Amino acid sequence: MTREEMLAYCLAKPGAWLDQPWEGDEVVKVGSRIFAFLGSPDGEARVGVKCGPNRDVADEWLHRFPEDATASPYIGRSGWNTLRLDAGIGDEELIDAVDGSYDAVVAKLPKRERPTG
Repeated sequence: MTREEMLAYCLAKPGAWLDQPWEGDEVVKVGSRIFAFLGSPDGEARVGVKCGPNRDVADEWLHRFPEDATASPYIGRSGWNTLRLDAGIGDEELIDAVDGSYDAVVAKLPKRERPTG
């Protein structure tokens, strides 16, 4: 999966929008919260997603894909991982990871920020 394909998939989610909270880094948000970190368009093809409610659950990705999944810097302890897009993780698994991250973030949003439909 390419970065462009991943970005398009993320932006197709209900209520999703692109933001650049840090110079050169792109994220996709729903409401006021990030559900996918894409980094710089010129950087490595990767996506940072919430892979579980805590580090223990998210570590499953690190065990299954030791070459292509890492705990995300700063927020990894909260269950966030960075997954390489152009490597050994299949497209369906990447899509499932984004879907799970989106669902987890939407569930924590105040009702007024949740997408309708």
